[in-house]
Amino acid sequence: MTVDTKAQELSSVMNAEMDATASVQVDFDVPARMRDGVVLRADVYRPSGVGPWPTLVVRTPYNKGGAADNVWNGFSPTEVARSGFIMVIQDVRGRYASDGVWEPLRHEGPDGFDTIAWAAQLAGSNGRVGMVGGSYCGNTQWQAAIQQPPALKAITPLMTWTDPSEALVARGGATQISVITSWSLAAGFDWLSRQRLTDKEMTDRVASLVEDFDGLESDGFWGLPITDLPVLRRYGTPVFVEPGAATDVDATQHMRVRGSHPRVQVPSLHSGGWYDSCLQGTIDNFTAMRDLGRESRLIIGPWTHEDFGNRIGAQDFGIMSSRNAGAHPNGSWSDEVLAFLRRHLTDDAPAITSAPVRIFVMGLNQWRDEDAWPLQRSRDVRWNLHPGGGLGAAELPLGAEPSEIDYDPADPVPTHGGTLGVGPGRGPIDQTLVESRPDVLTFTSAVLEENLEVTGRIRVRLHVQSTAPSTDWVARLCDVDPDGRSLNLTDGILRIDSGADEAQEIEIDLWSTSNVFLAGHRIRVQVTNSCFPRWDRNLNTGDQRGTEFVTAHQRLYHDASRPSYIELPVVPEEEERASGT
Repeated sequence: MTVDTKAQELSSVMNAEMDATASVQVDFDVPARMRDGVVLRADVYRPSGVGPWPTLVVRTPYNKGGAADNVWNGFSPTEVARSGFIMVIQDVRGRYASDGVWEPLRHEGPDGFDTIAWAAQLAGSNGRVGMVGGSYCGNTQWQAAIQQPPALKAITPLMTWTDPSEALVARGGATQISVITSWSLAAGFDWLSRQRLTDKEMTDRVASLVEDFDGLESDGFWGLPITDLPVLRRYGTPVFVEPGAATDVDATQHMRVRGSHPRVQVPSLHSGGWYDSCLQGTIDNFTAMRDLGRESRLIIGPWTHEDFGNRIGAQDFGIMSSRNAGAHPNGSWSDEVLAFLRRHLTDDAPAITSAPVRIFVMGLNQWRDEDAWPLQRSRDVRWNLHPGGGLGAAELPLGAEPSEIDYDPADPVPTHGGTLGVGPGRGPIDQTLVESRPDVLTFTSAVLEENLEVTGRIRVRLHVQSTAPSTDWVARLCDVDPDGRSLNLTDGILRIDSGADEAQEIEIDLWSTSNVFLAGHRIRVQVTNSCFPRWDRNLNTGDQRGTEFVTAHQRLYHDASRPSYIELPVVPEEEERASGT
């Protein structure tokens, strides 16, 4: 059976279901009492008829009333109900219609368990519950599943992390200051409405908050000390974690998934994007569940954390790359998720026979099915960073002089595209202006004579030296087209504390990607020492709690005794599979 035929048959079934359930009943602000007496409220969408129906739960801090417009929900609750599910969208504790005090991500395990038990008993429910949603709403799924509520039968986390210190609030030892700050301020408006302010106080505080939010890039992100950011102190709005504790395991334990996978007993479908700030966490959650023998499936598109159309950043990946396109065995991405949930929440749904991994291969701009991740047929190929800016497999010379740059925290390299969690300018963006800076080193291959596929996890190993007792190293992989446009694919950062002028070998994790560098293109690696405001500026003093900073003189070695190189997971062209679409 072809994909088109299968999709047509599924569409006919779905249309018949929708005809039979043309009307939807909606109950607003339905209360659910948690074990400590706090009442949370949900909007409940039911199909017409008597059921019984499987039940889906979204637990969100972003206002249940706007769920249809929230990109991390991914579904229209009305359409989900019309397709034969009860859809429950609940405001988490302390947000919008729900009672209690909001402490981001601290109550999602117990509240999730109690909500699942409550949802399973709703009128018309068949007693089986699945969960949907992304980002924060994806972590609410994990925290509930870790508690093992009996009625929970499947989860489908979209774009969420496994370790918050390597995605959400920090990475490589650097603090993700842009996420912590902008998210806290944006979420602060509902929080302010609960502070028993007079009308004038509320008006003044909201106006000030809007002004500071709009001025983050020009002012707020630059505040010192970084660990006690003034723009956050002005309002006291709840944060995921204080900036100074972003890399503290104990401070982020309540929102960590890593280490708790064995407690999750249910099937899971994981969705991510190559330009998503939680990409590697999504992949790692998938592999952890698979390795435990649980049913686990993975879908990765060319998306960012908030963008799911065909145009991402400066690149158009084609109509079929969109989340809403019918590019999958069951139709669109949402159709695929609902088919997975229907399989595990009902008795009569067809078995899922497609491959467990479905990825979008950039460059070719095609979806492809895989039996496993990482790809067993890929092989790591070392491309050396050569003196003078070359990149290739040739051996490095003996005794070559290092490349040298200065890093000034007063003038950091600006964030320009990439795997940003929030804000504009995400995804692939032309790096020409960044690469023209004197504090950015670039290493570029010769023009490729044939296509080269790179699919998998990428690491850069560098021999470096700094005059600072602590500094950061950033590496980025780019695809340079024949017109000279350099589009970023993936990157990473590592904060080192080694003592001034001590040469050392370091490894930077660039996470994963899938891209075919087309014939006529070139491969480029950037190396620098900052990416602000995505990551906080290293002050080069060894003390991020202070307000003083110094310029660091940096050396990158690339000779036979101290090589620097990138490891690319290359998929041999003769073994490439045909597209899955």
